[in-house]
Amino acid sequence: MTDATGIRHNATRLMTWTWAVLTAITVGSWWLAPAHFTGTVHASTAITALVLVLTLVKVRLILWNFMEVRTAPRWLKASADVWLGALFVSVFAIYLV
Repeated sequence: MTDATGIRHNATRLMTWTWAVLTAITVGSWWLAPAHFTGTVHASTAITALVLVLTLVKVRLILWNFMEVRTAPRWLKASADVWLGALFVSVFAIYLV
């Protein structure tokens, strides 16, 4: 049996790790910018796809951990993931057009 202090400690640990992962993804996305490697910037479908996937991960972490979808009913979890997937596909399709 876990007491309230243990639950609070686990929630704090989860938030700290989530924040660390979000920060690492932000720095990684910034590092992927093509201007770091060449003086001119050219559009890259592969880099754009990777940054969009990293953004998808960030949004899911924020939804589940900071907006507490993790403790929501199953239908809300599923609809949040479906919405996120549809948004990703839509943005990437608009980019490709």
